[in-house]
Formats: sequence, structure tokens, C-alpha cells
Amino acid sequence: MADLHFTLVTPERQVMADDVHMVVVPGVEGEFGVMAGHAPFMTTLRDGELSVYRSAGSQPERIRVSGGFAEVGDAGLTILAESAEA
Repeated sequence: MADLHFTLVTPERQVMADDVHMVVVPGVEGEFGVMAGHAPFMTTLRDGELSVYRSAGSQPERIRVSGGFAEVGDAGLTILAESAEA
């Protein structure tokens, strides 16, 4: 399967923009995983950790986020967070 294009942005800077295997996101209604080909949707985030899997079977890179929005669309997964710390 093709990679997912993932972009993480805060008001101060672009934290990450890369092609990854999967991202697990802390949504307000629970965590959800996004891979390439995911159905389009938009949701708000709760404070928590993103888990970024760069390849299948790899250990996740964890990024702490506070608030914001996640959008899954044709361009991939875009997260607009109030703050982010790797």
C-alpha cells in the first residue's frame, strides 16, 4: 500500500511533513489510526500523544499535542495543533 502523507503544524511552525505508514491520533471521541486510503473526515483533538509509524512494524515516534484539529483527505492527514512537542 502507498504511504500516507502526514503534515503536523502549530501556529509557530511546521513540525513534520513526511510520508509515513500510519499515524494514531488522540481524537476527542477516542484514538484512531490513519493509513493511506482512509475515508475523508475531520475531527477535533484532545491533549495526548500522536504515534507516527514511519514503516510497517517500526517503533512509533511519539509527539505530544495539545488541542487542534485533524483532517483526512485526498492530500493525506493534516493536523493543526495548538502545540506539539517531540
